[in-house]
Formats: sequence, structure tokens, C-alpha cells
Amino acid sequence: MEKITIYTNETCAYCKQVKDKFKEKKIKFIEKEVKKWKKEYQQIVNLTSVATTPIVEYKNEYFIGGRDYRNPDQLIDILKVFENSKYDDSKIIIERLKTLNYNMATAFNALDQVLKLIETKIKI
Repeated sequence: MEKITIYTNETCAYCKQVKDKFKEKKIKFIEKEVKKWKKEYQQIVNLTSVATTPIVEYKNEYFIGGRDYRNPDQLIDILKVFENSKYDDSKIIIERLKTLNYNMATAFNALDQVLKLIETKIKI
């Protein structure tokens, strides 16, 4: 695997889980404590709009727990097969916006169904 950088917080239990899993799997990484790397971390936060840890940088992409992976094993599986996209940024943005739009519509439809069920029960 190419260079992996993990931005961490010393009190973050999830950071420890990711680091421990990487060590267990003998995956080399560079750790950057966000308090020591404030400016660099802030640039990542500005880019991603997510101020959390750990943030994993790999092949010039950022992987954020909860957003991109659910647990350290899933993160490792993603990194093992990850390749940068062959598409330009505008194509990627358009496709991700379509996916976001679909996911939001699905969530709102599910919420609408729950609200209709609640309305039905209240009217009884």
C-alpha cells in the first residue's frame, strides 16, 4: 500500500481502534496529531466540512469514519482496492450530487411514510 496518513486526536477511542487494526494488519501509516498539525488539519476540515477524527488520507483522497466507512476492517478493505477515479472532478461532482439527491429523496419518502402512519394513529 502507498503512504497512509491518519489525522488523530489523542483522546479519540476510534482513532486508537483504527491505529491498532492497522498495526495488527502490519499496515504502515504516518500519524498526525491534529493539535500539532493544526493548519494542515484545518485545510482538510475546510475541504471536507467535517471536523472529526480519525481522517485517513490515502492517494490524495480523504476517508472519514461514518461518512466513508463504518469500522476499521471496512476501511482496510476499501483502501486495499482503492484507485483514484479516471473521471475529472466535474463528472465526479455531478454523479455524487445525483447520488446525494437520490439518498435525500429516499430519506424524505421514508419520513413521509412514518408521519402518515403517525397521523393515522392520532386520528383513531
